[in-house]
Amino acid sequence: MGVEKYKLNGKDILEKDFKTSMRGYNQEEVDEFLDLIIQDYETFTKEIENLQNENSRLKKFPARDDAPTQRMRPINNNQNHQVNYDIIKRVSNLEKAVFGKKYAEE
Repeated sequence: MGVEKYKLNGKDILEKDFKTSMRGYNQEEVDEFLDLIIQDYETFTKEIENLQNENSRLKKFPARDDAPTQRMRPINNNQNHQVNYDIIKRVSNLEKAVFGKKYAEE
């Protein structure tokens, strides 16, 4: 997929010769406008080439972060139960400390 598929390039625009007529356009204005078009056209062509090169490079070297992340790994259920047990035990100890032994015995 190259830039060659386009019908015009900066050189074609520069070398385009328009016929003049009695009530035609101001040739200097047309030339100045075509100069701006040429500059933009060349900028767009370079940008397309740069993006195509970058795209090819990225396809050759895929991102290294294809490996599963920590969030994607399954949770170890045994470890999860142990954490829950520890949390419940801490809450129970806090309740005893705040409300006293009487609360824990009820």
